[in-house]
Amino acid sequence: MQLLLITGLSGSGKSVALHVLEDAGYYCVDNLPATLLPQLVMQLKAEGHDRAAVAMDMRGGASLAALPKLLRDIEAEGSVTPRLIFLDASDQVLIQRYSETRRRHPLADEDTTLAEAIACERQAVEVLAGLGHRIDTSYLRPNALRTFIKEFAAIESGSGFTLLFESFGFKHGLPLDADIVFDVRCLPNPHYDPQLRPLTGHDPMVAAFLHGQPEVMKMAEDMRRFIADWLPAYLRDNRAYLTVAIGCTGGQHRSVFLAEWLAKHFTANFANSARVLVRHRALAQ
Repeated sequence: MQLLLITGLSGSGKSVALHVLEDAGYYCVDNLPATLLPQLVMQLKAEGHDRAAVAMDMRGGASLAALPKLLRDIEAEGSVTPRLIFLDASDQVLIQRYSETRRRHPLADEDTTLAEAIACERQAVEVLAGLGHRIDTSYLRPNALRTFIKEFAAIESGSGFTLLFESFGFKHGLPLDADIVFDVRCLPNPHYDPQLRPLTGHDPMVAAFLHGQPEVMKMAEDMRRFIADWLPAYLRDNRAYLTVAIGCTGGQHRSVFLAEWLAKHFTANFANSARVLVRHRALAQ
């Protein structure tokens, strides 16, 4: 049975993720105390379910601390493949979302401000962030998050290592889900060409311009070589996911082109050791 766990910060989009998975045919459970997860798995297996998604967060109380061991025990049993999605967002964005919706944070009370509640929750759930695939939803529209969740669910129908190339714009801030970050703002910028400015790194004219710049291709080769040299070490570390973020100023031209270039290379040459995914944060906003 395939088991997806949805966790992370309150207000980061767990409800959106769970609804996407429910629409995709997963048996979904929200706000399950972690200690009840083994019993739920046994029940669903007995009923013949082959895909389940469970949302867990601080609403479940202190039992969330037991989740890492519970996942190890479930995976060791052999018949269930648990995977975890950790949804995150910056404190500023979370405060803005709660202010707009006027909802109460699960840890807020008369003696605790919203900012203090978010800080307390972040500290409590941070231990879970390294257990699975981390998605920074700070500046993602709901439709973009739905797409990311669908991609993750589709690729998780198998097993093994996932290598994600993610373009972003530094003007929007560093993505919280990045494991490795490359800064390509030093490269020639198509933004200053009036014909190329409204286009993106997907467009042939922009790709041709960047491909013709020796500095761009040297940077691409240096990044390719670095990742290829160190990918075996990440594989030996028993990681399930590695997110490589490439950032330019706005996340529209250079970073998009290089993320696509790297994804194509690793798809063609590392298919036996890693599944490759590519995302463009600025284009998805």
